[in-house]
Amino acid sequence: MITLAEENYLKAILSISLNEDGKVSTNAIAQEIGTSAASVSDMLKKLQEKKLIKYIKYKGVELSNTGEKKAINILRKHRLWETFLVNNLGFNWGEVHDVAEQLEHIKSPELIDRLDTFLEYPNFDPHGEPIPTKDGKIPSTNTTPLNDLQEGTKGRVMGVTLDEKAFLDYLTQLNISIGTSIELIAKISFDKSLSIKIENEKQHISNDVAKHLLIKTN
Repeated sequence: MITLAEENYLKAILSISLNEDGKVSTNAIAQEIGTSAASVSDMLKKLQEKKLIKYIKYKGVELSNTGEKKAINILRKHRLWETFLVNNLGFNWGEVHDVAEQLEHIKSPELIDRLDTFLEYPNFDPHGEPIPTKDGKIPSTNTTPLNDLQEGTKGRVMGVTLDEKAFLDYLTQLNISIGTSIELIAKISFDKSLSIKIENEKQHISNDVAKHLLIKTN
């Protein structure tokens, strides 16, 4: 039996691994979950005992085959529920994460399959993040974080890697959403911030914001 907390950790590890190469660090998991590194280490020991992860202290963690299957299923449910809440119940993209966190733990496979059918099998959720298919395949995004692009590059926002309400509300204030046109004008070497154009209007954003914006270049 896997607890709700353990499901949340598996989903967090998978989410991070989809956006980063290599093994996932305890600090990255702590930031994703919103807890301490010490608490993460304790949970990782439990997950390893259940053979859901492969964990070497100070070297990071990766999901086992069993853990990955469970994580993909949880992530699929979470992102389908987010899509339903935005598309069909009128929630905005900054409101749905916490509600989907509760709904993702519903166990009925039939309910999720019917939800997927009702939504006409979406590939991406309202944040542009890929929704795993029923057979566990994850759609390719073909995007690059904004802060990794070269100066002068133009593209469109296709997703974000952080779905916290405060961050999404800030993007809304900047008039940034899925599909927004962006041009990287300059990278500021002093603090790694970026000068950009959003739909031809100049803005200045931090590196912490830019690294969470996924861009498909023109």
